Amino acid sequence: MLAGMVCTHPASVDTDWVFGYGSLIWNPEIDFEHAALARLHGYHRAFCIASLHYRGTPERPGVVLGLDRGGSCIGVVFRLRAETRTASIRHLYEREMPDWQERVYRPLVVEVRMPCGRLVPALTFVADRRQPSYRRLTDEEILARLEGCSGLRGANRDYAVNTWHALEARGVHDARLARLVRRLTATHAAASAATPEPQQACPA
Repeated sequence: MLAGMVCTHPASVDTDWVFGYGSLIWNPEIDFEHAALARLHGYHRAFCIASLHYRGTPERPGVVLGLDRGGSCIGVVFRLRAETRTASIRHLYEREMPDWQERVYRPLVVEVRMPCGRLVPALTFVADRRQPSYRRLTDEEILARLEGCSGLRGANRDYAVNTWHALEARGVHDARLARLVRRLTATHAAASAATPEPQQACPA
């Protein structure tokens, strides 16, 4: 059965579909010919992965999304172009798992359902609970990282806000993500309001 099939390297992926649930939605970096909403059962979207490079540092780890066990998740499924399929899958592995020994995800081929009812097997990357990068965090702990961390790909806050915007634009409402982004926005607005305007010298 394809659902849940572990693919330890790009050559073992036997599907033309990729399922994105976080930054892949708004920054896919792959060549695809079709994209549509799809639901994955058995996993939910969660801020459960420590980010030591892309959205944080080893000294100040950020946090990014993973697929954690339980529930379901609506994301975007991409059909890869045949002529660039191999290169796209290889790039995904390099992006999500640059070092297999220090991986934070498990690459799986899972079954996702499109709104039309069609089931397709899709490559996705789920949280690996066995790795030290896996985190169970409260909303307060998540917010602290989102507000204060930054890495090679920018501010952790932007990662959360961009994901929320991308989902909302497709009519997908993630209640927990929306709650976190509202609090982030409120905190940012309050901080901006508290910052005094720089004093300008009067003309002579």
